[in-house]
Amino acid sequence: MTDVLVLGGTGWVSGRVAAEWVRRGARVTCVGRGSRPAPSGAALHIADRDDPRGYDVLATREWDEVVDVSSEQAHVAGALAMLAGRTRHWTYVSSVSVYAAADRVGDDESAELVAPAAPGEAAEYPRAKAAAEKAVHEALADRAAVIRPGLIVGEGDPTDRFGYWVSRLALAGDGPVLVPAGDRRSQVIDVADLADFIVDAGGRGWVGEVDAVGPSTPLRDVIADARRVAGHTGAVVAASDVDLLAHDVAYWAGPRSLPLWIPSEMAGFATRLGERYRRAGGRTRPLETTLAEVLADERARGLGRERRAGLARADELAIIAALGVRIT
Repeated sequence: MTDVLVLGGTGWVSGRVAAEWVRRGARVTCVGRGSRPAPSGAALHIADRDDPRGYDVLATREWDEVVDVSSEQAHVAGALAMLAGRTRHWTYVSSVSVYAAADRVGDDESAELVAPAAPGEAAEYPRAKAAAEKAVHEALADRAAVIRPGLIVGEGDPTDRFGYWVSRLALAGDGPVLVPAGDRRSQVIDVADLADFIVDAGGRGWVGEVDAVGPSTPLRDVIADARRVAGHTGAVVAASDVDLLAHDVAYWAGPRSLPLWIPSEMAGFATRLGERYRRAGGRTRPLETTLAEVLADERARGLGRERRAGLARADELAIIAALGVRIT
């Protein structure tokens, strides 16, 4: 039986990975602080990754696969120090955010990375992920897969970004919805497809770096697909960057934002090639399939709930009114 250690395993992405390994018949151990359960069929080892002794019991065993998703470089380094010599293969889940340039269209895995954070440095997410990648490569040069997902979407997404659009369009019904004008792009990976690829890579000992991304798609097409799935029949009000920023609407994510909308100077952010992912067996389900699953999840959680990302409906309608758009 394959012995798999998931450093995490109780969160959204790592939990899907652990559950998929269980489904494939592996003996899975998850590492967490105990505030959330491990997936059914997996064991939970309760440990604080700030404490090096948390790995003591784990380091007495041999592992076929270790999966780590952490963006805390100290956690990654600590796990490598204790476990790198005890595993056949290691998968580190990084991010396309590690790339230095966001203005070039069509880059692949050969593009330059941001400077890795120094040990102990309090760094932003991209540099912390780059530092973690560096540590993985140094410890396991010929036994590691580094997987860099794009925007991860799907059922259960705790960030509320992608789900905003299909949820808002369903909530609006025949009412107006505010969207960004202009030519932006979107590039996502369904969490289920990502979990499948991570497990496939670990199972066959795949080594290298790969951008786990779906097709690069105009954001307006994503919104149009979401509109069809949601059955929205109201007006679509397109506002310019200038107008949106004047009304304190934020880019990308967070409160009072239009999720997935990015600055024009980041034109390359959602245009990665993804060829290596496909050659390595990576799959991407149709966008409308993901949207339908996300809408069902959003309905279960409540279309009108308070969200971590997006505009409150009342704020959205106030902005539309302030823009002087007459809805007939």
